[in-house]
Amino acid sequence: MIYTVTINPSIDYIVQLDKLTLGEVNRMDYDNKLPGGKGINVSRILKELGHDNIAWGFLGGFTGNFVKEELEKVGLKTDFTPIVADTRINVKIKAQNETEINGQGPKLTEEEISTFTEKFDHLTSDDVVIFAGSLVPSLNDDFYFDLIKIIRSKGAQFVIDTTGESLRKTLAEKPLVVKPNNHELADLFGVEFNGIDDIVKYGRKLLDMGAQNVLVSMAGDGGLMITNEGVWRSLAPKGTVINSVGAGDSMLAGFVGTYTSTKDPIEAFHYGLASGSATAFSEDLATREKIDEIYAQITIDEYK
Repeated sequence: MIYTVTINPSIDYIVQLDKLTLGEVNRMDYDNKLPGGKGINVSRILKELGHDNIAWGFLGGFTGNFVKEELEKVGLKTDFTPIVADTRINVKIKAQNETEINGQGPKLTEEEISTFTEKFDHLTSDDVVIFAGSLVPSLNDDFYFDLIKIIRSKGAQFVIDTTGESLRKTLAEKPLVVKPNNHELADLFGVEFNGIDDIVKYGRKLLDMGAQNVLVSMAGDGGLMITNEGVWRSLAPKGTVINSVGAGDSMLAGFVGTYTSTKDPIEAFHYGLASGSATAFSEDLATREKIDEIYAQITIDEYK
């Protein structure tokens, strides 16, 4: 089973108006409420691609009920830990500029945290856990890493979408895949890249440090996959970027879902690229139809 973890989910309240004027009454032209959270995005794309998965995390209050009900409407399997405090609301204002006002998230009790962490005791070597998104303020910075140690002790695999020192810290536990972009990779090692050979060189360092597979996105220059078996490159498919939110989550879902079912990293890379680009070219997360359309446009070549 694939489990996604969204510690701090939200209702994303999207408000659209021509112009936002501070200090005055503004009337919206359009609004919508959507379940939000990076792990939830991963779950939605996994389901779109036909990969069975269960969404974990914390949900509470009337806002948490809304998130749970909306996910169940689209057929997602969930096993969220109930909490007393309300799940947060993030406000996304689309006017002459885009403005976001994100809630901090609920305070968790020790009992709620314990109930959630007990789920990890039942993992097996056939399972994969994907961590995506921020922690709530009441959790310490090592919360993910403490859970990763439990995951590895059960023989299960894990993926965590993070950068910088947080990424470096996970490498010794052998994440299934890491996916920095070229700028994040350069920042991690404090260097500047002068070409793809440099990116490959430092991507291989991530393998040496413990990563099992390395994906490096390079925006308009496409993407790289670096494994112990070789290096593969794909140019970026053509399309108009409409929505960058969720593109990285979609890429992760496409790769992990395909890899766990096929054990073929090249095919997983193909679906990861297609899923990420399909979401970028869509107003919301990608549909299977859009992913398949982009998949057909992508060519992957071995980089030597």
